[in-house]
Amino acid sequence: MATTTTTASHTAARGGSFLVESPRPEDVFTPADINDEQKLIAQTTSEFINDEVVPLIDDLEHHKPGVMIGLLKKAGALGILGGAIPEEYGGAGLDKVSSTLLSEQLAAYGGFSVTHGGHSGIGTIPIVYFGTEEQKKKYLPRIAAAELISCYCLSEPQAGSDAQALRTRADLSKDGKHWILNGQKMWITNGNYADLFVVFAKVDGDKISCFLVEKGTPGFSVGAEEKKMGIKGSSTTALFFENAPVPKENLLHEIGRGHIVAFNTLNAGRFSLGCYCLGGVKRTIEVSSKYSKERTAFGKQLAEFGLIRQKLAEMAIRAFALESMIYRSAGMMDAFMASAEAGTNRTQHMMKALEEYAIESSISKVYGSEALDFAVDEGVQIFGGYGYHEDYPVARAYRDSRINRIFEGTNEINRMLIIQMLMKRAMGGVLPLIPKAMKLMEEILAGPSFEEGSGDAFAEEERIVANAKKVFLLTSGSAVQKLRDKLAEPEHQEVVAALSNIAMDAYAMESSLLRVQKAAARRSAGDIGVMSAAMRAFLSDAADRIEHEARTVLGAVAEGDMLRTQMMALKRFSKREPGNPIALRREVAASILAGDRYPFEYR
Repeated sequence: MATTTTTASHTAARGGSFLVESPRPEDVFTPADINDEQKLIAQTTSEFINDEVVPLIDDLEHHKPGVMIGLLKKAGALGILGGAIPEEYGGAGLDKVSSTLLSEQLAAYGGFSVTHGGHSGIGTIPIVYFGTEEQKKKYLPRIAAAELISCYCLSEPQAGSDAQALRTRADLSKDGKHWILNGQKMWITNGNYADLFVVFAKVDGDKISCFLVEKGTPGFSVGAEEKKMGIKGSSTTALFFENAPVPKENLLHEIGRGHIVAFNTLNAGRFSLGCYCLGGVKRTIEVSSKYSKERTAFGKQLAEFGLIRQKLAEMAIRAFALESMIYRSAGMMDAFMASAEAGTNRTQHMMKALEEYAIESSISKVYGSEALDFAVDEGVQIFGGYGYHEDYPVARAYRDSRINRIFEGTNEINRMLIIQMLMKRAMGGVLPLIPKAMKLMEEILAGPSFEEGSGDAFAEEERIVANAKKVFLLTSGSAVQKLRDKLAEPEHQEVVAALSNIAMDAYAMESSLLRVQKAAARRSAGDIGVMSAAMRAFLSDAADRIEHEARTVLGAVAEGDMLRTQMMALKRFSKREPGNPIALRREVAASILAGDRYPFEYR
């Protein structure tokens, strides 16, 4: 599997800038920009999953010895494990769009995609970005070939999403040759068959650091398999360290800089998790559509009932928004990489890309995991009683999906992070949120304008998206003015979560609209009718959600005349033309049922 380069023209916008800028459709990467080489990567991965993994799901679910390891070795031979690893260390060095496509295809079976992510994603990225030359040469080629299985070890019994609370210690031995690790890790993916463990521990009790621990280290042991609700095919164990000596040269990065390793790795993991979830939604649409035409009730196919069609349509509409965001973000990351000056260290520049788009990565994770949860729940409902039976794939998909809202930092934590990162960028002058909010207040005080629309086919949708951003500026500005530094405190999390929901929906709305506009510019409007229907249905619902969340925020941070003024402004920004959501969803559902698949693939 060879390195690819994104060839479509698009701009590397700053992370979070979607709230204060309005890019042109031609500057945004969409699935229609995926090139043939990237499609071949997706096809190769899909064939491997369907031909090699899916037939062995029952063996994998019951942890038949050697099956998962055998599949990983086959994947390694095809280049499916080395996407994040540069070619000089035996990997494929894939661009972000190619990695996104690969991740999507792995979603057909959650147990394997989780194993893959634990090994090729968060189990590899720390070494790629922070390893010494010696560490990279020693481990990365063997990881790419599955000669070594790796895993990421951060969580502890008392420290899940709170990495600062970890208790595992690392003390330098008296002879200065080893780090002595003591402590316990919990919920470690690939724990039972990993050969290399990326372990986080505190030096001197407070300096979070990272270490590469090899299987067989004295004093290091692996616990029994956890009894999980889902992703049963993957390995999840506890780890124990009792005076375990780790060679001094196996310190990864620097003492006290382990949190940098952890957070950058999680940024990458969050984005990838959103990609896996997107693939899962598409798979659920496929099996649910097929079943709805096989099953009859009251003398009709299930697919003929309006509420069944509504469920299928809503799955696809949410997937369309998610897909639009994910590929837009992947395109920005690739554009950021392409902007590197000659002589720039590519690995270090990619790490900067992860930092730059940490907000978009958290959005990918939250939006993706919740879209998949919605889809599998509706999938079970379409299958009815059979959906509750383990012989049908939606039962397993339902169980497997639930962990995604907990993985890589809970969705609650990620909602807090989205706003914290936005505010940090605003206070640092990276994003002009503050001047934009001040300008908006001037607009509100000046009263409504009576400018005529542009007459463009998507003028109304552009206005809805622009107003969604204004709502974020209005609500976030009011929250910061009222709460200031207290906004980050636990008692105001409801406000922060509501602001985060507004920001996420604004990004999803704009990404969906830009994708349709770009498609419309390439071919006649008639060719994008179903895509436009999905976009318009999504914008309508998202605008309703944004108005609701805004009322929550304003009610919590304003009162009296100020509250009344802001509510009037919100009413102005929320005004839009009525539509026919049933008709839009019927159009999307008909397209799904015509092919028994997600209808917007690479369009």
